[in-house]
Amino acid sequence: MGTMTIDGRKVEFTDEKNVLTIIRKAGIDIPTLCYHSELSTFGACRLCTVEDDRGRMFASCSEEPRDGMVIFTNTGRLRKYRKLIIELLLAAHCRDCLTCEKSGDCNLQTLAKRFGVMNVRFENYKERRPLDFSSPSIVRDPNKCILCGNCVRVCEELQGVGALGFAHRGSDSMVMPAFDREIATTKCVNCGQCRVFCPTGAISIHHNRSEVWDALSDPNVRVVAQVAPAVRVAVGDAFGLPKGKSVMGKIVNVLHRMGFDEVYDTTFSADLTIMEETAEFLNRVENGGKLPLLTSCCPAWVKFVGDEFPEYKENVSTCRSPQGMLSAVVKEYFRDPKNSGGKKTVMVSIMPCTAKKMEAKRPNSFTKGEQDTDFVLTTTELIDMIRTTGINFADLEPESSDIPFGLGSGGGVIFGVTGGVTEAVIRRLASGHDKATMDSIAECGVRKEGFIREFSVPYNGIDVKICVASGLANARKVMEQVKSGEKEYHLIEIMACRRGCVMGGGQPRLAGDRTKAARIAGIYKADNASVIKKCDENPMIQALYDGLLKGKEHELLHNHTFE
Repeated sequence: MGTMTIDGRKVEFTDEKNVLTIIRKAGIDIPTLCYHSELSTFGACRLCTVEDDRGRMFASCSEEPRDGMVIFTNTGRLRKYRKLIIELLLAAHCRDCLTCEKSGDCNLQTLAKRFGVMNVRFENYKERRPLDFSSPSIVRDPNKCILCGNCVRVCEELQGVGALGFAHRGSDSMVMPAFDREIATTKCVNCGQCRVFCPTGAISIHHNRSEVWDALSDPNVRVVAQVAPAVRVAVGDAFGLPKGKSVMGKIVNVLHRMGFDEVYDTTFSADLTIMEETAEFLNRVENGGKLPLLTSCCPAWVKFVGDEFPEYKENVSTCRSPQGMLSAVVKEYFRDPKNSGGKKTVMVSIMPCTAKKMEAKRPNSFTKGEQDTDFVLTTTELIDMIRTTGINFADLEPESSDIPFGLGSGGGVIFGVTGGVTEAVIRRLASGHDKATMDSIAECGVRKEGFIREFSVPYNGIDVKICVASGLANARKVMEQVKSGEKEYHLIEIMACRRGCVMGGGQPRLAGDRTKAARIAGIYKADNASVIKKCDENPMIQALYDGLLKGKEHELLHNHTFE
């Protein structure tokens, strides 16, 4: 416990790790480009520099708070210093802001306006370098990199992958994969978290908006959309609606108005996933199959297993992800001439995840050699497309998803958060359908705080040991403990992005703690509002098994190879 004086006001502090945090808690927005509370302190940009009562200037992000400190955050000297830093950054930066993917969503652009940088006195001496389009998920533009190191640290510290690093020294410093290779040739898992933490346009989403617009304009094409659970709690706040509010009905309406012929809910195929994955889990437990069973919904995690723990490939569930299942089922449905109407079907998946773009192109996601998911749009791309139409999203009336693949359970909705897959599996295994049973499942440990959650649930005389983790660095810890024999589980659920799909690499970029909490709460509220709680209660699922899926379950719902 201590007290410091900030701009003449007494401010108390307790266990804050740096002066910057205390200043922000005091209601002062100190500018930063390289600082993030979830990453290690780097201190590269120096924009958070403050001044003390002796005239000493220092970076507040790397200064430990001390009792009695006197801090000034907005002196004339500091304003000139920060303005000069921004001007120097812009001097070595591509300034094609009008055509930049992140125009309007760029921290550097925002700060230049905030500090009145109207012209840059210095010449850009940097050699222009080619863009890296090799990844289906992200685009790297080294000409817009400001060397903040955010992408390097998030890839190493939160994801444990280390696909990016610093090369060269001084004014020749650059961020790149090892040996300046294309990002697609590295162990990059396509999670997109580097894009989330990048403050400029140096890393952006590899978008598919143009291809989707072309398909919507073709009268000979039926364009079908599926919308993932986490998308519904992230779109609304881009249009002035409360953060975390579920706006699935409005999304269906706007997609219909944009020209999509059918709009389905991925919660439907999340129910399919649980039906298949639960059956696979029980089969492995009862017949001595490979355990622990590793969930397969997250493509970044699946690639991580293949790259880092190849000896556990056979532990990964053979189930396709909900995206893969629904795309395969929809394509099969429209192969029937009675349903196709002579039109080609184009399947568009709207996901919170950049790695889904990679998954759609993986051969094991194809059926009979045909790509099932034609295009993947992230939440951010959907928001951009809605803005292009000029439709007033906030005022749209909600519409229901289309039949026959538009009805999902609450268990399908909670796939959007860490632990949701596991909770849906436990619901499927539970004999009860009442509220008390659902509440007891929610309280079993699956929703507790933390990025690694361990708990057990009883089932048929077995104490089923479960681990739920998010963030691939945490996944590495879990797998190394399993590999060494230190830990033993029956089921492991991993989401590559911390907190799950609600914080996926394709979600709107600027999201603080309140937004993260609101999205998670929004998912659980949508579950609470669902009449159907369990996948086996969904009447459309049983109808699908009795009809179109009969004899084709393995072909349409499972991967036939790991790659």
